[in-house]
Amino acid sequence: MGFDQGEGAVEVDRELPLHVQRGLRRAQLERAAGSVFVAKGYHATRMDDIARMAGVSKPVLYQHFSSKLELYLVILQGHVDTLVTDVRSALGSSVDNERRVRAAVQAYFDFVDQDVQGYRLVFDSDGTGEPAVRLRVLRAVDDCVSAVCEIVSSSTSLGVYQSRALAISLVGASQRAAQDWLEAGRPVSKREAVDSLVSLFWGGLSAMPLLWIGEPA
Repeated sequence: MGFDQGEGAVEVDRELPLHVQRGLRRAQLERAAGSVFVAKGYHATRMDDIARMAGVSKPVLYQHFSSKLELYLVILQGHVDTLVTDVRSALGSSVDNERRVRAAVQAYFDFVDQDVQGYRLVFDSDGTGEPAVRLRVLRAVDDCVSAVCEIVSSSTSLGVYQSRALAISLVGASQRAAQDWLEAGRPVSKREAVDSLVSLFWGGLSAMPLLWIGEPA
């Protein structure tokens, strides 16, 4: 896929302080790079493609990022931070555990629905063949699992291993179901998709040894 010269270019006001100009330029480069990475894939993307998309010379691009991998990791980190923050916020949004489950599942569907670029770069990219990329993704998934595990462990009489197993199941199924829903072209409304998954999860979780806070099953 080709890109027009300067398609992602944004003029930076040279009257602004230098550190502000640099920050704006860096953000512009990251936006351009994200678009190219999604369109072409990590391995097929060249720094020339990104520079052309951003409307800058390659030397200017290298002033901000020393390599394609460094640039990819910066963009990736922003998206995984968003996902982990959203999942943690969802779990902290209520003391009712059924609502917590719903909010956590919703967070994954919102991520793939509202941040398609982030979804592609985190869960659907050939960049995961790079060890540093794979590590960032696995760390983010583990952060989400740990956040869910903490809630399950503190709300039930289950041990740490059992709580973590349930957390892995919830996180993995939410991620995969949200991906499948998006790839299938959103065949049902997001609410219907979330409702179905929550019914499945809550049917099992509400039967766990007590301490669950929520409506009786």
